Amino acid sequence: MNKVDKHWYKTAIFMELNVRAYRDSNADGWGDLPGLTSKLDYIKDLGVDAVWLLPIMPSPLRDDGYDVSDFKSIFPAYGTIEDFNTLISEAHKRGIRIIVEIIPNHSSDLHPWFQASRDPNHPEHEKYKDWYVWSDTDQKYKDARIIFTDSETSNWAWDEVRGQYFWHRFYSTQPDLNYDNEEVQQEMLDIVKFWIDRGADGLRVDAPPYLFEREGTNCENLPETHAFLKRMRAFVDEYAPETLLLSEANMWPEEVIEYFGDGDEMHMNFHFPLMPRLFMALARGDRQPIVDILARTPKLPKYCQWGTFLRCHDELTLEMVTPEERQWMWETYSPDPKQRINLGIRRRLAPLLDNDLRKNLMMNSMLLTMIGSPFLYYGDEIGMGDDISLFDRNGVRTPMQWDASPSAGFSDAPKDKWYSPVISDEVYGYEKVNVEAQEADPNSLLNQLRHMIKVRKQYPLFGWAEFEWLDFTEGKQTVVAYKREWEGDYFIVLNNLIDQDVHGTLPADAPEYLDVLTGETVKAGDYTLPPYGFVWLKPVGE
Repeated sequence: MNKVDKHWYKTAIFMELNVRAYRDSNADGWGDLPGLTSKLDYIKDLGVDAVWLLPIMPSPLRDDGYDVSDFKSIFPAYGTIEDFNTLISEAHKRGIRIIVEIIPNHSSDLHPWFQASRDPNHPEHEKYKDWYVWSDTDQKYKDARIIFTDSETSNWAWDEVRGQYFWHRFYSTQPDLNYDNEEVQQEMLDIVKFWIDRGADGLRVDAPPYLFEREGTNCENLPETHAFLKRMRAFVDEYAPETLLLSEANMWPEEVIEYFGDGDEMHMNFHFPLMPRLFMALARGDRQPIVDILARTPKLPKYCQWGTFLRCHDELTLEMVTPEERQWMWETYSPDPKQRINLGIRRRLAPLLDNDLRKNLMMNSMLLTMIGSPFLYYGDEIGMGDDISLFDRNGVRTPMQWDASPSAGFSDAPKDKWYSPVISDEVYGYEKVNVEAQEADPNSLLNQLRHMIKVRKQYPLFGWAEFEWLDFTEGKQTVVAYKREWEGDYFIVLNNLIDQDVHGTLPADAPEYLDVLTGETVKAGDYTLPPYGFVWLKPVGE
């Protein structure tokens, strides 16, 4: 693997996975790093270039690892630093990069820093007393919104030991760090260095908009925040310039653009508002929601990139839609109110798509060929289901379904010891939906998606190209049709949003086109796209 390729992320295929959910190597009911290492060949065969690991640091798991109690170690159930080193080594042998999650905004309230900060009698209180945001009143920063509306009524929590309120933008068990303290900033840079030194190829930076607080603002996207992120990027560029900084700034694209800076802040940011509009377009049979959001998407600095996805470990967020659109999406995709959480929908990809293989492949076609670098979520490549009976977002974080054996190929521990029950219903249960069964079926979702990824990787154009809308049909735009062009080469991509044939016209820019997915040649002019069909067309014979 050429690790010194500074812009590798532009054309990469990413996978997001939870170590806990992937493979248990020691029969304790929890997935672990050795278990993940044992499945790297599967990940490579899928065509994945980089794996983003959800938090792997020690944590009381009140927020699934996003409440960190030690930023420079491994959660014991996942293994050791030595196990992480082995994962890195084996991944690199296969050309796979590893992205580690860091959570700079806050820690767990059980972190030794917070325990020292809250207790005036603690021997290290003087060192850590200002590492968090404390106040005698809970009336400061009243313009800041509450993010977890289902569980929190304030961004302040009272601490009886210190006799003050502490600031938290997420759960009250996650006190925010005080970035006005230079020691906090330096420590976070040292954490970045620690994971780079362990071999991490990139860092996914959780919740960066909230690092600083200022009265009279909404405490988001402040200039001070951008100054610190530029400082982090400058450090990475000097210390390990091939390292990716991937940001989770959940906001409108015209606001997210600030997190790229002038190409001197984050390398990548997720394009959150695109995701719900892909589902909106599908349900309406009209591409307009996608057209509208891409019209709001600014041009990026040269070497920057969007991260795009269909689903992830969190809810299908509906923060950036109108209240009317949100209600319509809830009624359309989550008719059972138990399927909803916060301002979103807690369902996996296959259930959202009615377990329709055609819809699933067509949505993945858009993911693989539109703007940005695509992120797959573990288990979606085989059409795993969800379990809304589980708490919070855990219903989309269940064990990976490897085979139909009683252990699902996940763990040899008794099932009452598993961190979560495996999906076992009649439609999505592991006995029916698993890797082994799909590998044996040439027409399975897994094998068809593998083929699509393999073809996509043959054309770096998709990671670099400009995007241009095309009119394939007149009137209602039931086909998501666009042109991707780079260095004089281009593709025409068509994706049918409806369950019927759509007749249209291929541009006469070339006399004929090669469908790179099937190897068939089609002529310019009249063309029919089947229900939920899609084609990737490369011009020939110009």
